[in-house]
Amino acid sequence: MEGEKKYMTSEELKGHNKVGDLWISIQGKVYNVSDWVKEHPGGDVPILNLAGQDVTDAFIAYHPGTAWSHLDRFFTGYHLSDFKVSEVSRDYRKLASEFSKMGLFDTKGHITSYTLVAVAAMFLIVLYGVLGCTSVWAHLGSGMLLGLLWMQSAYVGHDSGHYVVMTNKGYNKVAQVLSGNCLTGISIAWWKWTHNAHHIACNSLDHDPDLQHMPVFAVSSRFFNSLTSHFYGRKLEFDYFARFLICYQHFTFYPVMSVARVNLYLQTILLLFSKRKVQDRALNLMGILVFWIWFPLLVSCLPNWPERVMFVLSSFAVCSIQHIQFCLNHFAANVYVGLPSGNDWFEKQTSGTLDISCSSWMDWFFGGLQFQLEHHLFPRLPRCQLRKISPLVSDLCKKHNLPYRSLSFWEANQWTIRTLRTAALQARDLSNSAPKNLLWEAVNTHG
Repeated sequence: MEGEKKYMTSEELKGHNKVGDLWISIQGKVYNVSDWVKEHPGGDVPILNLAGQDVTDAFIAYHPGTAWSHLDRFFTGYHLSDFKVSEVSRDYRKLASEFSKMGLFDTKGHITSYTLVAVAAMFLIVLYGVLGCTSVWAHLGSGMLLGLLWMQSAYVGHDSGHYVVMTNKGYNKVAQVLSGNCLTGISIAWWKWTHNAHHIACNSLDHDPDLQHMPVFAVSSRFFNSLTSHFYGRKLEFDYFARFLICYQHFTFYPVMSVARVNLYLQTILLLFSKRKVQDRALNLMGILVFWIWFPLLVSCLPNWPERVMFVLSSFAVCSIQHIQFCLNHFAANVYVGLPSGNDWFEKQTSGTLDISCSSWMDWFFGGLQFQLEHHLFPRLPRCQLRKISPLVSDLCKKHNLPYRSLSFWEANQWTIRTLRTAALQARDLSNSAPKNLLWEAVNTHG
């Protein structure tokens, strides 16, 4: 009966936001997920960041309809007495429901199959170019093609991390490890850990790892206060060394991006050998081992060291287009400090993302991620559907007077460099002294 319901306020719910005491609200019903956080397939970070508040929109975004049936075992018996739904959230949930009824979440097309076939073909061509050709131009072309292979393989890994791209979850895991660990050398476990946190805390300077690149880059002068990264659990020191690098970051951005993969390899190794709980650690390690067997062996087959260096750098340079794209989607967007809020999910995603406009025949090149806002709002939606829903998302943004920014690739680069330059000039104007730095801060993200 209605009168027997137990109620608590949103303010009381906020008190349940610490490890061992993690409560959330979905559709006004309160759930205790303190123990479940250890088993959560998406990791502990999303729950830790959103605990103590209503998370309905985030839950809808990340979970299929079948997940609702599992909530009852976590129900505390409490309902929020002051539960309200904003007009933006109401429209967002309605749109998600319509997409589900239309079957868009289940209509995946054949993109994954086509991409895997293309990746296999490119890998064979790379092998032939290195092993069967003696021309330096063939070796250069092979290196560049390998970079394109890495890009396309990473898109498969990304898609398979958000939804099941294969016929079942078992094959999906195989696709993840093959396309991520084995072919690119970047652990799918590392990607899930950081990427889920990025989606939940999109463009939060102290919670989104995709913006925490101190001491090399700073997209906002608020980093100059030596913010504490709640993701990495350490202070992002703004010292003399960081200031020096940031003062020239608008010049160093592209050179750094051209070798950014080195840092990703390092982050993968740091995580897999850390004390953190890593899902499928052994499988991830085996996949990384496969990469570090075939890649060095392939490079060693080139006739001399100049060609080996050329091969590696050319592959890194081509693949850097993808790294740059990820930065373009967020570096020039709005940022904030603090925890993400579950009741302004739609607003935070629109504020922190930029789309990159392109012709439909270029969708394969950008992996669907040029529709960054659409992807952030509906991360389970197959990439073949993102262009289709783009006008609907744009209309919803206009209705609620929210930003919908779609720039050309060139314009997005201009905005990003302008953002970096603004922060660089602000760093040069600072007169306060800065503390001593350890170079380890440039790569260490695990304390």
